[in-house]
Amino acid sequence: MGEREPGSTVVLAHPSPDLYGSDRMLVESVRALVPARRVVVALPADGPLSPVLRDAGAEVVILPVPVLRKAYMTPVGLVRLAFAAARALPKAWRLLRRTRAEALYVNTVTIPLWLVAGRLARVPSLCHVHEAEDDVPGPVRAALGAPLRLARTIVVNSRASAAALGGPGRRSEIIYNGVDEPPDEPAEPRAELAPPVRIALVGRLSPRKGSDIAVKAAGLLRARGYDATLTLVGSVFPGYEWFEEELRELAGDALRDGNVVLAGFRSSVWESFAEADIAIVPSRVEPFGNVAVEAMLAGRPVVAAATQGLVEIVIDGENGVRVAPDDPEALADGIARLLDDWDGALAMAKRARADAARRFGRDRYHRELREAVRALTDPDAVSVRTQSTR
Repeated sequence: MGEREPGSTVVLAHPSPDLYGSDRMLVESVRALVPARRVVVALPADGPLSPVLRDAGAEVVILPVPVLRKAYMTPVGLVRLAFAAARALPKAWRLLRRTRAEALYVNTVTIPLWLVAGRLARVPSLCHVHEAEDDVPGPVRAALGAPLRLARTIVVNSRASAAALGGPGRRSEIIYNGVDEPPDEPAEPRAELAPPVRIALVGRLSPRKGSDIAVKAAGLLRARGYDATLTLVGSVFPGYEWFEEELRELAGDALRDGNVVLAGFRSSVWESFAEADIAIVPSRVEPFGNVAVEAMLAGRPVVAAATQGLVEIVIDGENGVRVAPDDPEALADGIARLLDDWDGALAMAKRARADAARRFGRDRYHRELREAVRALTDPDAVSVRTQSTR
């Protein structure tokens, strides 16, 4: 990429200090940009993401801004949101001015205040949409999409995300996520299964991720005579501790017997897949599905819900098994389908690994992301992106 241009600074705003799917994609965005630009990342708090960003070459600034959560969707919550936004907006504006930002990259629609700050500071902005809220009322969807009018460029991570945006989605461009391969040669899956079969769900504990569906499906498998364990790798959002308690109650004796394990957050997904025979992605809502790609790259057979962006990743019978979403019985059937033909499952996993490396590779993502950011400030830049929502 050559030498950095003096004063060529891009500010990246992100809503979370954690290290899950969209957080990992932020790291890849930083890696794409740092060879030619100074990259400053604004996070609302310190957390596991901060040192990873610094290792990638970014400067990290802690600047609390309100993040749109369901907790704000009440009259009292909206008042709190307004006060928080009023306090944060001047700080965001000052950061853009102080760093002499050439471009603003807002990662997800859940921090629209940054788009306002960019407009006030006269910094061209790109909003990278990782959400696909297609089940919310029309007025709520319109409210989520309205701030996108302030962005010069809208990038989405799947056709599902574009469709969920409505009008703004029609002027967006798709850049599929780029997922890095395991740092070392991944552990091969077991050629022959010996009980217990090890099933893993890697991702935040959340109703959206279908953690409860996984627990129910594991119970159904055991009732059918399959000796199977389920490991849930992830933690809850603050304020969602009630959901973890519900999972514990749902698992019941299986949790006490070790047939269901709540492993908590792990910074590396590869360790979890190395310990698993099968990876499941039973999400109710999944705009893309990094973990499905990661499981493929780890060589594990994948069972995924046929919802949103997952249908753009998983092709049933070719690189994985697709099942009806929000259906524990269907998920159990999909897992049993792999277990009953393990040789076929391993052959499919081998195809899936090559397919994931080709379609969702990191180098392709870096190239397309750089072009999108460069086009913000260079009117002569020609996009090399081949994916389009139009």
